[in-house]
Parts: sequence; structure tokens; C-alpha cells
Amino acid sequence: MFNPSRLTLARQRRGLSSRALAEMAGITPVTLSRIENGKNAPEPDTVRKLTLTLDFPEEFFFGETCEAPSPEGVSFRSMSSMTARERDSSRAAAPFAYMVQDWVDARFNLPQPDLLDLSTERDPAAAARALREHWTLGEQPISHMIKLMESKGIRVFSLAEETLRVDGYSCWRDNTPYIFLNTMKSAERSRFDCAHELAHLVLHRHGGPGQGKQAEVEAQQFAASFLMPEADVRAKLPFVTSLDQIVQAKKRWGVSVSALAYRLHKLKTLSDWQYRGTVIELGKRGYRTTEPHPLEREESAVWKMVLEDLWRDRLTKLEIAKALGLPPMEVEKLLFGLLQSPSSGSTLRPEKSPKLRVVSSTGR
Repeated sequence: MFNPSRLTLARQRRGLSSRALAEMAGITPVTLSRIENGKNAPEPDTVRKLTLTLDFPEEFFFGETCEAPSPEGVSFRSMSSMTARERDSSRAAAPFAYMVQDWVDARFNLPQPDLLDLSTERDPAAAARALREHWTLGEQPISHMIKLMESKGIRVFSLAEETLRVDGYSCWRDNTPYIFLNTMKSAERSRFDCAHELAHLVLHRHGGPGQGKQAEVEAQQFAASFLMPEADVRAKLPFVTSLDQIVQAKKRWGVSVSALAYRLHKLKTLSDWQYRGTVIELGKRGYRTTEPHPLEREESAVWKMVLEDLWRDRLTKLEIAKALGLPPMEVEKLLFGLLQSPSSGSTLRPEKSPKLRVVSSTGR
């Protein structure tokens, strides 16, 4: 039977209002409303119109209701700056990620979650130190955030959102943590976003985003401490005499020059007067919008290994997407664009799917 909840999900993923979708599909808003509310089953011709307009396979609309995170269980950054449609579109990617994850979990053994519940820790910096100690990271910089997250059992997906107002979000699905990162951000910003979402996973699992601005402040403090440990920053930058010194040093911790300058100010290595001058100079040089000495963007280690193994079994993104009833582009967007593979005429063979123990590096 036609599943109206899947129609709503596809519409939200495309960032469309009900009225806009009805107009584009050539049906009345009333008809669409009754279909989405489950009051009317759509005629075959209407299904075809919706399928073409939304660019989803027709079989997608006849599947079971998709599992989705509750709005209360998703921690978004920049809630005040994003529109409701941007929020709904980004959140609509999570059910597709769950589908991909379940398909992969049936064929591969991935690292199990290894996080701490730090919700009772009042000091975000202390929480960051505790997690670093638990993961035996010491005070050294983290060379690859995504690899580290994946090695600790966090499922990391990309969000190819065409907006800079969406940084990313995180959520728990039963006992499995998920992080979604917007790939439009710079590599430095994406690393910080990843640490920020990690903070929500360990600090705010039980409270959700309802804690508002305070939770965001705590997540920022955690992320800064996690990526730029105080002892290491003080040892490498005991004093600062110029912005160029900060620009060169930021490469050690893989953060933006603005983030390092702010961290130095909080650690009182930069006085209020020095920090104000640094911020002004950052603006003059254009470093608030363009990062000097940009890092190479991080990629997923787990998804790369999984997909390479699938390709050896002649499974491409077309077969994976077909098995899930999803548009191939939606799958590709979730997996950091790693599904670019030679075309194959093979068909999906679940009974011959490979078994693989995936062990990713610690990212240290």
C-alpha cells in the first residue's frame, strides 16, 4: 500500500512545502493534503507525477514507515539561523542513513560504540579530558577526526546540503551514536563541528537540544578542549606576537585560525586587547570567510573500506540504492561522495554478500 509518511519524508528531503509540491506535480493542494494525511490513496497517475517531481523511485513510496529520530532527540547547531525547511530537509536524511546502516550492518561487522556518559560532568573541558583519557589520546593533536569517531563506533554520515546555515547534527539511535556533517563547510570547520557533535553525544544524551543555548556553549567549550588540549597549546604557544604565528600554529591542531585565536584568548595567552586586534586583522585579511593554508578534507575510512569490498563483489551505488528503494544520489550524498565507481550490470546478491571485520585507525 502507498505509505503517506514516506511521501512527507521525500517532500521534506527536497525542501518543499506541500503547496509547492502540489503545484510542481500538477495536483491540487487539497488532494496532496488528503494523500499525506492518509485520507485518500493516490491514483496511479498521481503516484507517477509525485515520483517524477520528487525524483524518488516509485517503490520507495510503498515501503514500511521509515524509522526517524524524534525532533527532541536531534541536536542541531545554529538553530536560530537555519530555516524550518532547511532543518526538516537535513533531519530527513537520518532515516535514509538508518536504512543504509542497517543494510551494511547485515553484511559487515563495524566497531561497537565506545563512549562515556558524561552528562553529570559540569565542566565541559574536564569532560573532554576524561574522554581523551578513556581513548588514551594523551595531549597530542588528533590528525583525523572522522577516523577517530568511526573507530569508536560512531556512525558518521555526510550532509551535502546546499546551505552554509546547516553545520551538522547528532543523535542516538537506541545505543548507537550518529553524527551528520555538512560537506559544504571547510575542512577545519568540519573537524570542529564533528567535535561539537561528539560533545552533544556524551554530554546531552539525556537532555536533548531542549537545553538550548547553554548546551551549545558547553559543546563549544568541549570541542575546543578536545581538539586543542590546554597543556599542548600552552606548551607550543606560550606567547603570541603576531597573527602569522597563529596562522602557522593552527595547522598543528587542524582548526581554523579564528578558533585557535579564540582558544588562546580563553586561555589568557592573548589579552583582551591582543584578541581585539587579532579579530580586526582576521577581518582585514579575509580569514573570517577564507581559511589560510586550508587542510585537505577528511574522508570516511569505514565507508571507503566497506565500499571497496562491495565493489570487489561488483556491487555499485545503483544496486545498493535499488535494494533500499532510494535515489542513488541520496545514498551518495550520505557517504561523502565515495560511491563513484565503474558501472556494473550486476544485480544485488544478498546471499553472497561479503563478511568483513572493519577496524579503522584511531586518527591520532
